Amino acid sequence: MGGRTGFPREVHRRFWEELRAGGTVTAAAARAGVNRSTAANWVSQAGGVIPPRVSLSNRLTFLDREEIWFGHSKGESMRSIATRLGRAPSTISRELRGGMTGRGYRPSFAEQQSRFRARRPRGGKLANNDRLLEYVQTGLSAEHSPEQISLRLRRDFPDELEMRVSHETIYQALYVEGRGQLRRELTTALRTGRTLRKSHGRQQSGSRIRDMVMIADRPAEVEDRAVPGHWEGDLIVGAGSASAIGTLVERATGYVMLLHLPEKHGAIEVRDQMILAIEKMPAELRKTVTWDQGIEMAKHKDISIATGIDIYFCDPHSPWQRGTNENTNGLLRQYFPKGTDLSGYHPEYLEFVADKLNDRPRKRLDAATPREALHQLLSDLENGSVASTG
Repeated sequence: MGGRTGFPREVHRRFWEELRAGGTVTAAAARAGVNRSTAANWVSQAGGVIPPRVSLSNRLTFLDREEIWFGHSKGESMRSIATRLGRAPSTISRELRGGMTGRGYRPSFAEQQSRFRARRPRGGKLANNDRLLEYVQTGLSAEHSPEQISLRLRRDFPDELEMRVSHETIYQALYVEGRGQLRRELTTALRTGRTLRKSHGRQQSGSRIRDMVMIADRPAEVEDRAVPGHWEGDLIVGAGSASAIGTLVERATGYVMLLHLPEKHGAIEVRDQMILAIEKMPAELRKTVTWDQGIEMAKHKDISIATGIDIYFCDPHSPWQRGTNENTNGLLRQYFPKGTDLSGYHPEYLEFVADKLNDRPRKRLDAATPREALHQLLSDLENGSVASTG
């Protein structure tokens, strides 16, 4: 995977297998038949982490096409998409060319072309996932468009690949491959707007976190983003939720700090890393943190006592209440791909990634970087030009 166009997949596979077996980059490169600089470039593209095993199948799956569509729509490079999927960049290039319509690359069209060539139709994604089908039905009955449903799925289920579907796939299920009961259920929801299945709604079950202060009680100054020092936090999790990295994002500027959690990401580990991170902040930046109701924040009172920062909790199933953090976590997946083991990243690499994001110009900051914007706000505070009620 990764590397220059022109190397057969077998060469990449051999290289990574040698590394998994404990070989050095030099030895693995020699066994795979490439020079060391090429191999070192592959390792760098993979973020210094040995990627998951690469399938030997040359056939792209529909999930692969969904991922290609998502990456391409976000401006991700073909090489980056190829690295994430364990494919050669040339494969992604051919797929994008072959799946183009007048409206750009479309997974449904590309899948149809592949099926036509193979003469081997496959079952649709919605037909094989009742949970996803119910979500789509509920969205359609609420008069949400297929595109809105597709985008919302990524917010509501950020770490569940099986709960992803493009709007083209929904249209395909409705008008192209939908047959029998599946098509009747979806088109009924689209046309009538009536709820087909009873929604469970947002149920406030008994929380395992004691003494929570909810987001409704958060200071009003947090909302306008004029005053620095208000943060949003979360975990990005690895394969099987067995590993994680903590994220803290400053709301006004998007400045990010990452928490190193190499062994566990329970309440004690998160508490200790939160305290270390907050203690690095100047006093002006220690106002509030907003987090979801994950059990990793069960020690929130310890954090507040040690640092003086106030911690607030989002409503259940409401990731949009941490919109800045959700957006940043999406950016971080460029460096920490989903489905990988996050425990192997060194603290220095986490600092490197945080610096990358903090030094990236942002449109909403008028092309300033988060680091520059944060320094400017702190300077304004010192000069008395920003009113702080913290």
